[in-house]
Amino acid sequence: MNHSVTGPPLPAGPSLPVGPPLPAGLPPLPEPLPSPVADGHAHFDLARSGEDPLDVETVLKAAAAVNVTRAVQIGCDLDSARRTLDAVQRYPALLGGVALHPTQASRFSAGSPALHAAFAELEELASHPRIRVIGETGLDHHWVTDPAGRAAAEESFRLHIELAKRTDRVLQIHDRDAHEDVLRVLKDQGAPARTVFHCFSGDAEMARTCVDNGWYLSFAGNITFKNAHSLRAALAEVPLRLLSVETDAPYLTPTPHRGKVNASYLVPHTVRTMAQVLGLDLEAVCAGLDATFEDLYGPW
Repeated sequence: MNHSVTGPPLPAGPSLPVGPPLPAGLPPLPEPLPSPVADGHAHFDLARSGEDPLDVETVLKAAAAVNVTRAVQIGCDLDSARRTLDAVQRYPALLGGVALHPTQASRFSAGSPALHAAFAELEELASHPRIRVIGETGLDHHWVTDPAGRAAAEESFRLHIELAKRTDRVLQIHDRDAHEDVLRVLKDQGAPARTVFHCFSGDAEMARTCVDNGWYLSFAGNITFKNAHSLRAALAEVPLRLLSVETDAPYLTPTPHRGKVNASYLVPHTVRTMAQVLGLDLEAVCAGLDATFEDLYGPW
């Protein structure tokens, strides 16, 4: 007997994005965002699949397939700063940032000729028009625990602040377990017009302080973690005009792929969590993030 079933067709599920083949072990592409956004902070030069470097072009094509169309590549020491300059000249989707990460700066002696020589090279690299960021710089009291190292990191932070102001670049701040001291240095030196707290890690009160000062807050995949209640409370304090999103790839991979290699194409997971926390339409959040990137970095 022929049991035919009639009725309206079932609604189609979300279409799967079509991107380049990804190396084994990497998370699959998520559902695309409704409009383009950028990844505000990533380390393409540090990403690995097993022992092999991830191909930058493959990652950028995968990201574009889910509407993450641009990214900011960050160099954290002289070698990675040089690689960053090379990358932004090779790939039109990338802009760059250069700095001495506070854990790198802490290896110098405060006031030493070696620190100032390293900084002079960074300043030269930062003169390229596609290097739009001074950072990540700041303070890290988690890894830098000795007084001499902290003194060198603070001197380096102050030098970076002045360079960002002198060159009209965006300042991207690394702040780990150093909230009070980071805010103190910014108050002492005077923050650049465009100051971003990369991978914001403070609480709601600190977020309000940043908003009151007109500083931008960038959130990464850790806002999707189950226990990240404080971060989500901080996010809820940030207006769209001061909000940014990033991966910090290859680190901080969002749920549901926590523990795997992170890459720019996973930004949609974080943006969807942002929309839920803010109680806003996903398309409105994407449009707001895109406008923020234009305000910060200008045209790609």
